[in-house]
Parts: sequence; structure tokens; C-alpha cells
Amino acid sequence: MEGNETQFTHNMKYTYEELAGMIDHSLLNPTMTDQELEDGCKLAAKYGVATVCIKPYAVKRAVELLKGTGVLVGGVIGFPHGNSVTEAKRYETELACKDGAVEIDMVINIGKALSGDWDYVERDIKAVCDEAHKRGAKVKVIFENDYLTRGGAGLSSSDFKRKLCQISERAGADWVKTSTGYGFVKGPDGKYSYKGATADDLKLMRAACSPTVQVKAAGGVRDLDGLILVRDLGATRCGASATAAMLDEYRKRAAGATSQTVGKIGAGGY
Repeated sequence: MEGNETQFTHNMKYTYEELAGMIDHSLLNPTMTDQELEDGCKLAAKYGVATVCIKPYAVKRAVELLKGTGVLVGGVIGFPHGNSVTEAKRYETELACKDGAVEIDMVINIGKALSGDWDYVERDIKAVCDEAHKRGAKVKVIFENDYLTRGGAGLSSSDFKRKLCQISERAGADWVKTSTGYGFVKGPDGKYSYKGATADDLKLMRAACSPTVQVKAAGGVRDLDGLILVRDLGATRCGASATAAMLDEYRKRAAGATSQTVGKIGAGGY
């Protein structure tokens, strides 16, 4: 048993710290209570993740809860549908940064992008990036790829996403991000669903940006093998609420208790 354990530990592709350091622990559920916020921040600290991703009103409290833990606080802007006017997004960014957020996850104006008003989209992203960078924060730009499966503005879905990568990089994005986790698409039966991050989108977005821009997956990454796949595909961050399950599984594998399976993402969930 000891020999197998040693062999398996050596076969682990990434260290615990590398994988935990990818996770933005998501505390974005519309029904999140104050107690759930506190519990979520404690969990993030326990597992040593990169950040908690928090709704704007909760940034200040999360910063207090995580002081001295090494876990950073990120705030969402124009979330989840990106429809706020640009000045509101800029001001929301200013307030989040003043409250202690050091990363900003903003949603593009999806309707304007689908309309081909690229100048508007770029100005909207740039306003947030400029405000955040001025205050020492970094920015992740969310496309909401579930809404872009048919493309738009005369572009195929793939070319549309490539265009958004180029615009985001030009506007100052530090990351491009697949999804909010709340981009629900209405089906013919009237029910809502979404895929979230997919392998194809992560490959496309990584290839469409220069090495200076990172990629974040969000939505649909529910287990350790999915997280490993996300890293294999070149993404450096992953939004997740299944943090404990992922990292508990890592520890089991490192102890030789379980084995790796094929990673799957893009099946919804958060």
C-alpha cells in the first residue's frame, strides 16, 4: 500500500497549491444569506483558494473575514447580464475597490456585442479596466458564451468569441472569462439551462489572446478531473462552488485512495 501511495503521489500532475490557487470560490447565489457568506469565506480560507468571488454589497464583509488568510476578494460588476450603463459599471468598480476588492469580474454588454457595436463594447470594458487598474485591481471580462452559440453581427460563434478576446485585450483585460454561471438559455420547452465553460471555448479563448491575457473558466466545472482539464487547456482560474469536493478528492488521490478519471466540463452546474 505504501509503495502504491508513493507511486500515485508522484503521478499527480499538479500540486495541491497549484490547483487550489486556480479557484475563485463563488459566493454568488441570489439567495445567499449573511451566514452563508461567512461560512463560504471560512471554507475558502480552510482550503487556501485564490479568491472568493463576491457580490458587490458583500465585498467589505468578505475582506474583513479573510484578513490575514492569504485569500483575496473579487467583486462582480454588471452581474449577471451586463446591462448596466457604462458609468454605473465604472462606479460599481470604484466602490468595490474602495471596499477592498483586488479583482473585478465584469460582464460585457451582450446585446451591444450581438448588435456589432464593437466600439461601445470596447469602451464599456475599458472604463472598468481603467478604473480597476488605477486602484491596483485586475479585471476578468465575462463573455457569457452560452448566449453566443449562434454568433452574431455577421460572425460565426467562434469568430465572434475571437473578436471579443481581441477587444478585451485591447481594452486592458487581465483575463477573459467564459461565463457567469447564470447565463440561462430558454429552450423550446420553456425551461432554462446552460453549459458554462466548455473545452472548445477554453482552447479558442486561450489561442485568441496573447500570453499577457489569462483565461478563466466558470460554470460546469464540478469535480477535480474537470479542474485538471481546465488547467490542461491553459486556463489559470476557475470559478467554482464545488471547491470542497474538488480539493477533498485531491487529498484522497494523493493518499492513494482513489484514481483519476477523464475530465468533463460544460454540463452546467457551478
